Amino acid sequence: MVCSPSSSSGFLGDLENSYRRRSIHFDAGVNIPMLPEHIWIVVRGIVKLSCLNEQGDDVLIAIAGPNEPFGDPLTQLDLYQATTLDHCDLLGLSIQDVNSTPHLGNNLMKAMIRRTHQSEALIALLGLRGVENRVKRFLELLAEDYGNPCNQGLKLDLRLTHQEIASAVSTTRVTVTKILGQLKESGWLQYDSQQKMVISLLPKRNNHQQQNNGLIQAK
Repeated sequence: MVCSPSSSSGFLGDLENSYRRRSIHFDAGVNIPMLPEHIWIVVRGIVKLSCLNEQGDDVLIAIAGPNEPFGDPLTQLDLYQATTLDHCDLLGLSIQDVNSTPHLGNNLMKAMIRRTHQSEALIALLGLRGVENRVKRFLELLAEDYGNPCNQGLKLDLRLTHQEIASAVSTTRVTVTKILGQLKESGWLQYDSQQKMVISLLPKRNNHQQQNNGLIQAK
């Protein structure tokens, strides 16, 4: 994962000690306001970042988890949206706050490097042949970044609809539903008692990915 709970608490504590602010709680399914010259940092939970295409369809472009930033200054997309996928605690900071604190700016820059790596991986998977390969790679990327170890493999606590997965891998909802059923039959994918996805075959993590996981913790 991006960070352990202890490292997330440490980063949050650093911010709260510096700015004497508390994180704001958002329920699942809430659209987060995009404020000019302000960024959000995820303290707990998962946020879906998306945009609307010319047909008005919601297209998933990224996921932000603990210690990861998002916000209006970090995108050039006009129809940019951020939606909580579960209960989330977010901390808001102004660009002035970031610019006036070198340590904070340095940590956020490292977090943005990680976000860039995620974006590159999502773009690269679109070049894979076969929709099944794209769906599997997309779920592997989520498991590598946000999966929690369990007896069966890596469990994804975030909930994505079949349509959201389809938008991320450039296919249809019907096709995703069919492929997920096939992956479940093959044993590659399982569901726990709460219907959360479990990736049974753990994706291999390389040294580059492991180094990225500790970026936000470095000072």
